[in-house]
Amino acid sequence: MKAWYLVYSKPQQERLALENLERQGYASYLPMIRNRRRIRGKYTSVIEPMFPRYLFVHLSDETDNWGPIRSTIGVANLVRFGARAARVPDSLIGAMLEREEDGVQIVVAPQAEPGDRVRIVEGVMAGYEAIFQAKTGKERVVLLLQLAEDKTARVQVGMDDIELAEPGWTSTHRGTR
Repeated sequence: MKAWYLVYSKPQQERLALENLERQGYASYLPMIRNRRRIRGKYTSVIEPMFPRYLFVHLSDETDNWGPIRSTIGVANLVRFGARAARVPDSLIGAMLEREEDGVQIVVAPQAEPGDRVRIVEGVMAGYEAIFQAKTGKERVVLLLQLAEDKTARVQVGMDDIELAEPGWTSTHRGTR
């Protein structure tokens, strides 16, 4: 009976490992996700592995030859707990495959609610923290930005220009934590 097992790849070689495992006839799966990354000072949408350095391979303990997997280009090793290879539940792989569209996982980002702390990630106010107040039309939001000790200003920015603030982020200006 076949099961899914966890493969550990070499750094940033998940796609290469996937390609070479499939070339050898192994059923493999590399879940991808769309993330925002800062590239050359601008936030850009990139598609990258959901679990960096990990992918899955569908194997039988009885009929498949596991030997070539370790020497596959891009693969570092099979993940093991003691002497046993790390088995992944079929339901987990099934759930990931179900919420995939065009080869990319569909993950709904948490939405800001009134009163939530958000960080502005794009535009002239990038790096500042504010309090989310409301959504307006045309993909814009209203934020309450603290300018000085007792001075605040209401500002409107694009919905894609904010993200929920990390816990512990208390500064109103970038670079200070």
